[in-house]
Amino acid sequence: PGIYVCAKCGHELFSSRAKYEHSSPWPAFTETVHEDSVSKHKERPGALKVSCGKCGNGLGHEFLNDGPKRGQSRF
Repeated sequence: PGIYVCAKCGHELFSSRAKYEHSSPWPAFTETVHEDSVSKHKERPGALKVSCGKCGNGLGHEFLNDGPKRGQSRF
């Protein structure tokens, strides 16, 4: 339980309350802690490249409409 932070700068990214089990081997979250926790850039249809909102450290992707509920995204 707690807050997941950027490994590079310590910026708050995700809360354990937004974490859920997904078939991928990586942690999956439905939302960020703050509006400016991450920055996003379109990489391909259905996926956004996600970086730390403070230092730009690469965090992976946001997969649109792939969350646990209809219409939710998965980080």
